[in-house]
Amino acid sequence: VQLQASGGGLVQPGGSLRLSCAASGFTLDYYAVAWFRQAPGKEREGVACINRGNGRTHYAESIQGRFTISRDNAKNTIYLQMNSVNPEDTAVYYCNADQAGLTYWGRGTLVTVSS
Repeated sequence: VQLQASGGGLVQPGGSLRLSCAASGFTLDYYAVAWFRQAPGKEREGVACINRGNGRTHYAESIQGRFTISRDNAKNTIYLQMNSVNPEDTAVYYCNADQAGLTYWGRGTLVTVSS
């Protein structure tokens, strides 16, 4: 049972990046899914999530309008499309799946925004 995040890397300010998180050993359909991030010297914070029941999405104010979370149940994968990135978006990004307290975390993928 694991979540495998990928897609991180170096991107220039104003650029775009898409993170992926593939689940194995369990089915994401039944889970709320989310992306978190942890910047150097800061606490981990929630970035975006999709509710399990109604599929509604929620975003942190700092990335509202720039990032989009989505899920592909057929591929058992969630995504985070990151547009118009800025240096403050530099962080390790973690995916998360939760079902009534049963929580799985991916290992994280590093995103560095720099020119």
